[in-house]
Amino acid sequence: MDPQGNRRLGRAALVVGCLLLAVGCAKSTPRQAALPSVSATSAAQGTVRPIERLAGLVAPYQNVAIQSTLSEPADQVNVNEGDVVRRGEVLAQFDTADLQASLDADLANAQSARANTSKTVYQGTLSIAQGVDTLSSAQAAVRQAQSNLQRDQADLNRYHALAQQGYVSAQQLQASETTVRDDVATLRSLQAAVSSAQSNVTANGSLQGQGVQAATVEQSHAAEAAALAQAQQERVAISKATVISPIEGVVVNRNINPGEYPGTRQIFTLQQVDPIYAVLRGSGSQIALLATGAAATVQSSDLRRSFAGHVVGILNQVQPGSTDFEVKVALRNPQSKLRPGMAVEAVVSLPPLQGVTVPVTAFTDDSHTAILTIDDSDTVHTATVSEVGNDGTTAVVNGLRAGTRIVSNGQSGVGEGQKVAVR
Repeated sequence: MDPQGNRRLGRAALVVGCLLLAVGCAKSTPRQAALPSVSATSAAQGTVRPIERLAGLVAPYQNVAIQSTLSEPADQVNVNEGDVVRRGEVLAQFDTADLQASLDADLANAQSARANTSKTVYQGTLSIAQGVDTLSSAQAAVRQAQSNLQRDQADLNRYHALAQQGYVSAQQLQASETTVRDDVATLRSLQAAVSSAQSNVTANGSLQGQGVQAATVEQSHAAEAAALAQAQQERVAISKATVISPIEGVVVNRNINPGEYPGTRQIFTLQQVDPIYAVLRGSGSQIALLATGAAATVQSSDLRRSFAGHVVGILNQVQPGSTDFEVKVALRNPQSKLRPGMAVEAVVSLPPLQGVTVPVTAFTDDSHTAILTIDDSDTVHTATVSEVGNDGTTAVVNGLRAGTRIVSNGQSGVGEGQKVAVR
């Protein structure tokens, strides 16, 4: 063998020897297993603005059912189902010919009653004046009769004295007595006439006070007022013949055609959809911390977009005995993209919470009752906690001190008492 071949053989033998030595060393020295690597963070004092996720349906802001009390046919109907209408827009017009005729008749009756009132005032004034004149005349006649009686009674007294002396005949004395009796009868009759005239004046009263004439004028005024009130009713009925929209919204039901009578049925149904409601449902625990005015973001999977709104009402149980509650969120819907009946999900803001905060990913279970902590020797321990609330990424918990190191991913696979390599 040449020298070069000997050198190659020597080198090969050296390599084989080294390999055998390495294998022997590996069998005599066991390998140490690597520690599991985990990401860690520290619990810290902080503020969290928690949220609650609720699902529900879109509902109209107002649902307006329109009926008509008129017994007139429709002349024209201006809208169809699906039309967008404005507040004050004319939806339909009913025939008003009969109503206008009734109005004209009522106005004529009112005018007649007004003329009758003037006539009654004049007649009452005349009756009152005549009654006063009659009373004055009767009183003057009584005074004249009293004067005559006093004169004739004086003559009779004088005749009695003269008759005893024989100066007056018995016939003349009897004539004087008859005259006095006639004077008394006349006076009584005139006094009765005065009483009657006084009663008439009292009964007539005055046009501005009490009495027959004032009552007659008042009755005439009442007849005029009644006719005017009836005319006003006809005007109201005529105004109702024009059916206008009380809201801005959408016509979802039209139940009348030209020529038809409205009867008692619902002729239009309108829905206001801007603003619009998202009516959400939740359990007692979900709505316990909600407050009116809270901000809400409503997501529509149908439209693939979100709408901002706020809570306007938290209603009690949907049905007696149930545990479901309703939360009404008002939303702007200027383009009417949201439609009643669409399914939505909402994220509703709760009042802010302060305390020890941890990442939501640090919980080891879905009930959020346990977190993995890391001591100074990098050994893992399980800590029991209670969640106060979270905002989807960060949670406030009780049962943990600020500054405690925790495993960021509670479901990373490490367990109680295990040492870890902290990243």
